[in-house]
Amino acid sequence: MTEKRFKILSIDGGGIRGIFPAMFLAEFEAKLQAEGNPNWQVYQNFDLICGTSTGGIMAIALSLGIPAREVYNLYYDNAKTIFGNRKGFWKSIFKSNHERDALENLIRTKFQEVHNGENGKDPRLTHCKIPTCVPIYDLQEGCPSVLKSKYHPKFVRDYHIPAYQAALATSAAPTFFNPYSSYYEDLHGLKKPFHNKVDGGVFCNNPTLTAIVEAQKSFNKDLKDLSVLSIGTGHQKFCDAGITDNKQRENWGIIYWMFSGGKKRLIELFMQGQSQQVQNLISLLQNGVDKQETSNFIYHRIDTELDSTCDIQLDETNQFKLDKLAEKASREFQKNASVILQSFSK
Repeated sequence: MTEKRFKILSIDGGGIRGIFPAMFLAEFEAKLQAEGNPNWQVYQNFDLICGTSTGGIMAIALSLGIPAREVYNLYYDNAKTIFGNRKGFWKSIFKSNHERDALENLIRTKFQEVHNGENGKDPRLTHCKIPTCVPIYDLQEGCPSVLKSKYHPKFVRDYHIPAYQAALATSAAPTFFNPYSSYYEDLHGLKKPFHNKVDGGVFCNNPTLTAIVEAQKSFNKDLKDLSVLSIGTGHQKFCDAGITDNKQRENWGIIYWMFSGGKKRLIELFMQGQSQQVQNLISLLQNGVDKQETSNFIYHRIDTELDSTCDIQLDETNQFKLDKLAEKASREFQKNASVILQSFSK
């Protein structure tokens, strides 16, 4: 238990690799339950949850009161349902790799389950039990945006949006899914369009800085008041010196960046670069230049490197690889359990 701090949970994007933060948080909840803590669910131990893409799905689910174990099971049990019908090479040149129907049905059904007190209606962002925000990119306006529950009097735009639609918007990753478009009725019965929303990972795959700024500006918190838990989805160190078979690589075109070996290297590079820079900036905020300053807020980053023995794509369906990622999450929790429980349990 710690002194009263404003506690932030931030969850990266990463497709099916959301299994990693889901298992980590399931371990967190299981430990609290085993200790007899009545406030064992994730949302009961944080003051703000922010997530991008798969992390956005998770952030909304956890904020609605869905236990992390159920979120993990949703991912693990349905990887092939969501990603099992990948389009072939030629079709993927013209169309997104996956249809969204299965993912939409799974998320909408799960969100309705926890909201059955209102006759099976879809919960909205206003029903999040704690402040929640998820980045998206709005192709209608041509700008980044952050969907927010109603945790500030001036936040009147987003809280009407059905939670499942917000989740699908933040996870509409280019080339994997089409931009998300739909309609909804707001709480006053007015039908509104919600069109062409794209995965927030295009600009904010690691949303930790977004969450920190929200804490400062929406809740008037100083850096020294914050405890931040930032969870990644596993990363592969992106290095390519252009050397292949002892020869300089000559072909750096679209085949290499998006198709060779079934890998979308360009997307991985964008995601990793943004996430790494966020970590660099947080290090600067926390410890100053050359790490000479005394830390002024609590920050824990949980992630794992995915080497050549655990090469997991964003739309991976190989059960053995998913098992390995889940094991990595369990090991990371055991390694960090003491400090995580001390810093973030209430």
